[in-house]
Amino acid sequence: MSKPELMAGDGAGLAIYRDAPSLEGVRTAALGQFACENAVAGAELIRAAMARLKAEGFGAVLGPMDGDTWGKHRLVTESDGRAAFLLEPANPAYYVEAFAQSGLGVVSRYVSAVRRADIVPSGSGAPKGLRLRTFDAARAEDELSRIHALSLQAFASNHFYQPISREDFLASYRPVLGAIDPELVLLAEDEAGGLAAFLFALPNYAEGAKPTSVILKTYASQVKGAGSMLANEFHARAKARGFREVIHALMHESNLSAQHSDNTGGRVFRRYALWGGRL
Repeated sequence: MSKPELMAGDGAGLAIYRDAPSLEGVRTAALGQFACENAVAGAELIRAAMARLKAEGFGAVLGPMDGDTWGKHRLVTESDGRAAFLLEPANPAYYVEAFAQSGLGVVSRYVSAVRRADIVPSGSGAPKGLRLRTFDAARAEDELSRIHALSLQAFASNHFYQPISREDFLASYRPVLGAIDPELVLLAEDEAGGLAAFLFALPNYAEGAKPTSVILKTYASQVKGAGSMLANEFHARAKARGFREVIHALMHESNLSAQHSDNTGGRVFRRYALWGGRL
């Protein structure tokens, strides 16, 4: 990813990333690292950045987004007041108003949900020929490299997907390696040892040293039924380890993960949005 250009206004600041994922197939920039003192100042700076990018030949913008969807992106738009969980984005309400006043529209919506850990898992059968094992922390970078390779395939159809290099992927996970409980990061391998699916979760240390909730951050599968197999095992392990709640984090509202969460007792407690528009 190229280095972003920092842009400041009266009471607001942002960064322009010129190699962002495309909106509607046109050349698109992302507006990230966004901050403002009030909605008016934020909206004025967003419009100024849009004008500059239009003059450069860009056709659209996305924001807030630090380059791509692997980085920090989206704003909290609705909440029931529950405390923020580990790695969750947070923002003042007027950031939302700044984007609303800028002339951009919502192009993608996301949710986080919570469910009790003791809900009976789904009854779907496990695929044959797969072996489940836990994350090997002693070989963390090797394990993450395999997860990276599968992620590039599994997430290729996601909204505003853009590939990420192995090194950038590893760099994004290194800060949380110390928070990982290897028993809650699950991998499913085929008979040849290839990675068929993974599930990445970590305790919600935003609650303190002894959290009562655990975060299901992401899972992906290349084999039908493997994702459900890992999710069932994960929820059983979460319950056995004394967690009372499971947070299904930052799901696109149209993804299967959001549907599965709803079907298994998940209650949405936070909503988020990403803005964008043609120039």
